[in-house]
Amino acid sequence: MSIKVGILGVSGYTGLELVKLILAHPHFELSYAGASSESRLSELFPQLRGVFDLAVEVADISQIKKRCELVFTALPHMQSMKYIKELREHVKIVDLSADYRISLENFEANYGEHTDAKGLESAVYSVPELHRHSLKNCLLVANPGCYPTASLLALAPFAKMIDEKAGVFIDAKSGVSGAGKSLKASSHFISVDENANAYSPLTHRHAAEIKEHFYALGGAGDVLFVPHLLPLNRGMLASVYITLKEQFSQINPLDVLNDFYSKESFIRICHEPPQIKNVAGSHFADLSAYKSGDKIVVLSAIDNLLRGASSQALANANIICGFDESLALPRLAHFV
Repeated sequence: MSIKVGILGVSGYTGLELVKLILAHPHFELSYAGASSESRLSELFPQLRGVFDLAVEVADISQIKKRCELVFTALPHMQSMKYIKELREHVKIVDLSADYRISLENFEANYGEHTDAKGLESAVYSVPELHRHSLKNCLLVANPGCYPTASLLALAPFAKMIDEKAGVFIDAKSGVSGAGKSLKASSHFISVDENANAYSPLTHRHAAEIKEHFYALGGAGDVLFVPHLLPLNRGMLASVYITLKEQFSQINPLDVLNDFYSKESFIRICHEPPQIKNVAGSHFADLSAYKSGDKIVVLSAIDNLLRGASSQALANANIICGFDESLALPRLAHFV
């Protein structure tokens, strides 16, 4: 069984990761690559020379409908919806932008006017471990952001145990690839090398996504989120600080994590603090937790380009296409 697959926004970092994942998939055939200008995959990504090549075309909705059964949209926020509005009744879609991740009210408060409210209502948000049960008969998956993925995986097991009066504090750090390929002064080598800095503290747009889906999991209270930029190519570490309700103050947090994720093959519960180097290049999320009285810190490490974007998109695509969720998901970290 072969499913013809397209990627819109193939020229970005997540686009390249999707190409590599699809090439390793036994049932997905990459048949369409769309971008804002014509090229070839081997020109965009020289590492593909002699391995795989395909014409990169200016995205054309009529051609996508003819040549694709499944489409990954790896476009900037506010652009995906322009294509998805015309495609969502014709092909299965996994969207990696923010366009379908949050409510209309939250989206317009943080991004701008949404032009596909009907599609937004039908989209299903999915961190697979937390939402796969909602994907039956789904045609449009909203793939979560990287910071929300790391944060929600840490929060979910404790969501109903958290003292809402104390709230949640998330200190998260990402490699530079999280900023995308667009040139910015803050992501130039001279700014990033031998440096670390917080950006958009308490105002980052991913805070709204984390809050909305934390509440959907049964959580309550305020969520304060501060992202930081690290001089790394890829990888992410979130430190999530919570206070327990009195009736849960005696729990062992590692037991809670182990019980909650006992059947999940891509969640690893660690007895030592997770490290980015152990997950970068893989679909794994490494979690650990430490407790002092009624206070807990949950640590969550993922690859921002894979588990935080492309490999999670592949897992969601596997589910909606009826395949084993783990098919072609990368298991080996890049680093020694």
